[in-house]
Amino acid sequence: MDFDEIRPYDDAELPEIFEELIADPDFRRVMTIAIPGVPFEMIAHKMRSCKSKTDFQKAFCYDFLHKIINKDTDGTTIDCSTLPDRKLAYTYVSNHRDIILDSGLLSVKLVDEGLDTVEIAIGDNLLIYPWIKKLVRVNKSFIVQRALSMRQMLESSIRLSNYMHYAIREKRQSVWIAQREGRAKDSDDRTQESVLKMLAMGGEGDIIDRLLSLNIAPLTISYQYDPCDYLKAKEFQLKRDNACYKKCPSDDLLNMKTGLTGYKGLVHFQVATCINDELRSLDRSLPKQELFTLVADLIDHHIHANYRLYPNNYIAHDMLSGQSAFVANYSEEEKKDFLAYLDKQIDRIDLVDKDASFLRGKMLLMYANPLTNYLHSVEASAGK
Repeated sequence: MDFDEIRPYDDAELPEIFEELIADPDFRRVMTIAIPGVPFEMIAHKMRSCKSKTDFQKAFCYDFLHKIINKDTDGTTIDCSTLPDRKLAYTYVSNHRDIILDSGLLSVKLVDEGLDTVEIAIGDNLLIYPWIKKLVRVNKSFIVQRALSMRQMLESSIRLSNYMHYAIREKRQSVWIAQREGRAKDSDDRTQESVLKMLAMGGEGDIIDRLLSLNIAPLTISYQYDPCDYLKAKEFQLKRDNACYKKCPSDDLLNMKTGLTGYKGLVHFQVATCINDELRSLDRSLPKQELFTLVADLIDHHIHANYRLYPNNYIAHDMLSGQSAFVANYSEEEKKDFLAYLDKQIDRIDLVDKDASFLRGKMLLMYANPLTNYLHSVEASAGK
């Protein structure tokens, strides 16, 4: 199939794309902000010296993301010891917290582990300016087209699925995709069956064969603090107060900027084992809808079981329940600090009719849900 409209650029295409970016005034302005104190001519020279997407990632993205790690986190870790074959290409299906950093930090940690970076599925709703679309395709992203008619959506989904199968099978390139469209604002991470249906459009054989060929490895991303928590809470109130409310492009830009520059505390990436053996054990004769539900539940179980839980999660859960079931998992000082953090974040919300009680409840829910889902996954495992 023709993937030219959605695929990352080939290395041979980069010189032309670099020149287009270098000539773009908006790109020049953003790069001088992102790399302060360096004349843009030097940035342009460094870009022109990159002969491949990997060269570009090493020259710009890797160092930029490490600066974020050093400045805005208390450390990032990854555990991918469960992967059966480190030379195999995988489809990392993960929960989704941050628009840019989920896949960006994953790639950094994979490189630190001696593995290749991933190709990234990114929605075209985030590609607000032409230079952003070009830049993400330089950075090994492929485009998920949205806001299409029903017929166009079907055609686009088939092409997207075929591209992902092609990347895994022919390019031997691992890919990352979120388990759902958009971030789970309340951190109640659930795999959308529509994502699985898209994945199963490509490849050959039945549904199980098609999913097997993607080597799906569920990935759990755990942030101690979500810099965008107050923006997500604000969106909850806006939707509560106005049923017609919809985000605009500037909201996405603010979320991207806040996610990049805000404090995240500890960040952990936990890769589950590839689910191929579990897929093979499913009854292929079941109706398609039942199979997709079972696979979604399977991925969710792995994601939930692998949360890295922090004191915030236990504090929020106790506060919402009005009990002290997890008091042994945090200190009074940690609780005091977390409550002060919530107050500070709520103060940042600029709403005329700000409902502080509602906003605090939504933020507590964001931090409590990972623990709630983890407990359910443990109960499910014990019941087997």
